[in-house]
Amino acid sequence: MMTSKNFLLLIFSLLFCFSCDNGSQTVFNPKPRSYPKIQFPSKSFTKVTTPACPFTFERAEYAEFVRDTLFFNEKPENDCWFDLYVPSLNGTIHCSYYEISKENSLDKLITDAHTLSNKHGVKAEFIDDFVISKPGKVFGNVMNIEGDVATPFQFYLTDSTSHFLRGSLYVRTQINQDSLAPVYEFLKTDAMHMINTFEWR
Repeated sequence: MMTSKNFLLLIFSLLFCFSCDNGSQTVFNPKPRSYPKIQFPSKSFTKVTTPACPFTFERAEYAEFVRDTLFFNEKPENDCWFDLYVPSLNGTIHCSYYEISKENSLDKLITDAHTLSNKHGVKAEFIDDFVISKPGKVFGNVMNIEGDVATPFQFYLTDSTSHFLRGSLYVRTQINQDSLAPVYEFLKTDAMHMINTFEWR
């Protein structure tokens, strides 16, 4: 039978053991920031030729070619306005075609394209643009916009006399921009493939 003296001795022994745990303490570290895993489709391309457009190019097979039928509830300016929509990534390369004319001069169209990309200058960390010059009278400019912006990649292509195509990349989501960086890079390669395979008809 345990006496009160033995009971007190047992309690003090236990307290002593708990106090002597070599000074080690459990350290709780915050988990690193993580983002949802994105499953990217395999790259494969197919040629796009449509009677409404005076050019051809290659698009990714997982991108849907969708003609624009409405622009702010009105008919688009030209039948050759279209989107390359990637449902699995909720991303779109929006393309608008213009015939160069007195109303839509080459200077005006180029100025408009740069104005639209420069609107992102407030939020952009920097805008990197480079000139395109390809055989077959394919000239243009690519604007790669870094930072928290709605359209991180824009471009235009022209033959400098009759035709002008403007394109911009959108990813429709509210997710943090850092987590979208791989999606943007993936879709930028599709846009660059479109530019590299682009030809006037």
